[in-house]
Amino acid sequence: MCEVASQTSSPKPDDLKLVSTRDGYNRWAEVYDGEDNPLVLLEEQHISEVIGDVKGLKVADIGCGTGRHTIRLASAGAHVTAVDFSEAMLARARVKPGADAVTFIQHDLTTRLPLADGGFDRVVCCLVLDHIPDLDFFFGELRRICRSKGFVALTVMHPAMSLRGVQARFTDPATGQKVGPESHVHQTADYLMAALRAGLRLDHISEHAVDAALAKRSPRAEKYLDWPLLLMMRFNRT
Repeated sequence: MCEVASQTSSPKPDDLKLVSTRDGYNRWAEVYDGEDNPLVLLEEQHISEVIGDVKGLKVADIGCGTGRHTIRLASAGAHVTAVDFSEAMLARARVKPGADAVTFIQHDLTTRLPLADGGFDRVVCCLVLDHIPDLDFFFGELRRICRSKGFVALTVMHPAMSLRGVQARFTDPATGQKVGPESHVHQTADYLMAALRAGLRLDHISEHAVDAALAKRSPRAEKYLDWPLLLMMRFNRT
């Protein structure tokens, strides 16, 4: 998930094996839904604040992973197209109840999205931005596929976590090795300025920290108590 903006990757702990983003998430898929992930738990507490009611709307879930938001959006009445780089993550998503109502697409998110201009009322992108090297291009793509009266909703691990050497990582169940999919260090200003340059207008921004309740639910969260862990943003298309 995701020191200074000129760096291209997060500080690497000595015991962390770095792999490509695609390989990392293909390997992570096996355990992703069942592991203790405080960032996911915190996001799930607040995600409805930025997405809102989606009944009858066309929604693009960009970087859908195992479909944790995809399925919920579809069950809420949205017409969902879900895109992800990882075949293994998509395989997990496709077998979940309700997945037959979703259009799934495997695609490299760092290239032009195979989606129509202005095709979606809501564009959702959760816990993906720290894996994107070229923010200007990516935000431009999110704007391109968003309808003129729609909006783009995003979440990402708070950049403050880079001060603690934290990036997206998991423990490989087969080897016990800590594995980190390739990540890029971006600051909050990098996200905001890339969005503005793409022609998006900020509508919402919020920061969410680990509190005692989350630390009680998630043993991994305790060491981050009172630190901002999640950044949420929403942009209107101008």
